[in-house]
Amino acid sequence: MQDAQLKKFVLQHLEDFKAKDITVIDVSATSDVTDTMIICTGNSKRHVRSVAEQTALAAKNAGESPLGIEGLEGSEWVLLDLGNVVVHVMQDETRQFYQLEKLWEQSA
Repeated sequence: MQDAQLKKFVLQHLEDFKAKDITVIDVSATSDVTDTMIICTGNSKRHVRSVAEQTALAAKNAGESPLGIEGLEGSEWVLLDLGNVVVHVMQDETRQFYQLEKLWEQSA
């Protein structure tokens, strides 16, 4: 899948799994690791875990196996690495505390 297709695929699945406050940040100019960062919020630890796992499973079934998944144990913040798209699924409190959007928008 090309980058734009992968991004669209992930966004559609995040919406399908009821992720909230989905934000897309183009970090291609400032990151050597990924081109697109997607940040979203889950309602609870269970929801965060489910959104991340189901998105990873959908990507794998579409031929885009995740390079890694971190944070499933605590499920306050789960990072799903799909190569050129990295997804952060966070609980609201965690997202407010770390404010990734501000961090990456300042470096862009």
